[in-house]
Amino acid sequence: MQSAMTLSFSQTSSFTRPNHVFGSAASVFSTPKNFRFCGLRRGAFGFSPSNQLSLRSNRIRTQSSGLQVSASASSNGNGNGAPLKSFDYDLIIIGAGVGGHGAALHAVEKGLKTAIIEGDVVGGTCVNRGCVPSKALLAVSGRMRELQNEHHMKSFGLQVSAAGYDRQGIADHANNLATKIRNNLTNSMKALGVDILTGFGSVLGPQKVKYGKDNIITGKDIIIATGSVPFVPKGIEVDGKTVITSDHALKLESVPDWIAIVGSGYIGLEFSDVYTALGSEVTFIEALDQLMPGFDPEISKLAQRVLINPRKIDYHTGVFASKITPAKDGKPVLIELIDAKTKEPKDTLEVDAALIATGRAPFTNGLGLENVNVVTQRGFIPVDERMRVIDGNGTLVPNLYCIGDANGKLMLAHAASAQGISVVEQVSGRDHVLNHLSIPAACFTHPEISMVGLTEPQAKEKGEKAGFKVSVAKTSFKANTKALAENEGEGIAKMIYRPDNGEILGVHIFGLHAADLIHEASNAIALGTRIQDIKLAVHAHPTLSEVLDELFKAAKVESQATTRTGDAKIKLNMKQEDPRRGGDDERQPLVSEDLEDISTRPSSFFENIYVGVLSLLSRVFV
Repeated sequence: MQSAMTLSFSQTSSFTRPNHVFGSAASVFSTPKNFRFCGLRRGAFGFSPSNQLSLRSNRIRTQSSGLQVSASASSNGNGNGAPLKSFDYDLIIIGAGVGGHGAALHAVEKGLKTAIIEGDVVGGTCVNRGCVPSKALLAVSGRMRELQNEHHMKSFGLQVSAAGYDRQGIADHANNLATKIRNNLTNSMKALGVDILTGFGSVLGPQKVKYGKDNIITGKDIIIATGSVPFVPKGIEVDGKTVITSDHALKLESVPDWIAIVGSGYIGLEFSDVYTALGSEVTFIEALDQLMPGFDPEISKLAQRVLINPRKIDYHTGVFASKITPAKDGKPVLIELIDAKTKEPKDTLEVDAALIATGRAPFTNGLGLENVNVVTQRGFIPVDERMRVIDGNGTLVPNLYCIGDANGKLMLAHAASAQGISVVEQVSGRDHVLNHLSIPAACFTHPEISMVGLTEPQAKEKGEKAGFKVSVAKTSFKANTKALAENEGEGIAKMIYRPDNGEILGVHIFGLHAADLIHEASNAIALGTRIQDIKLAVHAHPTLSEVLDELFKAAKVESQATTRTGDAKIKLNMKQEDPRRGGDDERQPLVSEDLEDISTRPSSFFENIYVGVLSLLSRVFV
């Protein structure tokens, strides 16, 4: 049994509590606005085992003194003595990928009894057949590319003999990484008490799930997190050897001399980086008129100049691969191309292998969605902004949520995890809506590409409709000391923003460690931080983070910074010695609305009440 009590005063002044708060009444107290007690006995303040309070509902107010007392406890009742409907679990999650795992851990943190169902292996696509093993292959390709660049090595004064590789060793590295991360995810859930149930899960009805052959469990809330599978267009025959998807490619069973990659998005670009570093020639087949659709056009143009043109890569744009036949009987892989618009035959390619990188499709078949009247849209489960599932009549299905690739909002592993955490917040009683425009994305080529928010065309279209101006700021990696020290000056950072109020609409980076740098921008968007404020932040020198620092400073914003020195809320009482010089620098933050010294201020009527209440409460603590 866990319980908690919150005391809050309606006074304007705010204080911090020393660690010895539970000493005698004569101890020195400072008064917080919100103070949380843990470990109260059940009988405290009239709580009894037969009348336990709901976790988020009951509150006792003392209006005359401005004192508010809030008590909460784990509960099997409704606060009126009547039992609630009994469930096997507070939360059931179908799918133990990254999204399901993130939701499960957050649910345990919130005190929810949680079960997660997995019909394959823990970790889902990302860990076993996606972003994790692909990063192992890309780590190899990055090192190979650097060792093979004689000019680059000589610029450091290094001499390296011809670099070679062991294909099976590379494959083992990717497989071992996936196994390690999978075990880490499994152990983390087990250690926190999440029940991992094996078998294919499906929805039997409201708050009821079946898994395995005939196991049935109930849950107050249910999350569908079944992910996605590689999408293979009609007319393409996949044999897993010469015509493959990303699932097969990650095993690296061969390195073909010439491989065609159908699709030039994230997956296609990353595998082109791997294959060309290992010696393959690559041909891109792209249905749209330009390579790298979905990226900001300016970033796409520069990336093509660096990632594609200098390498053993050619491409066909504006064409469909209408038919692909695997290699057999000594014949190569045959690829028939047609014009994407007219559907007229264009060309026929003969290659050693073909990788289908045309995106992913939601894995939602067999989930029993018909039992709750849910109709998928192109396979995706329809949800609202809170990930609540919508049925065929446009009505919300009570207590049923869907996160990750299965809902199609943003098909990224970390987006699935963020959606799962958002759902847990909601079922725990705190409304939460995830801002998907603040979620970053990255392509782990060499150099990397990252982005968050809108592209320049998207932002301008939005500005035209909403009636605001859009501006663009840019900075180059060639002006960054750390990038130049690494001889990696190729790259730019670009920010799209509103000059009238400093709102960041989008940030796009192409360059060294772009995937790591993007998070300062994504956090700024998520927190609503404006350019005029973040441009005052200090970045260590010399670091790559200064690329973003210069980007923010390059923006021309009409509004002034919202933070001023005189508005400081925290006063630091510190010695002059700096710990980096061997001194004893103990810092005690004293929170005060008007920065007055609270040690000289007389006790107020409410503080005296507070001390008396603390003295009373200390007697009921375990």
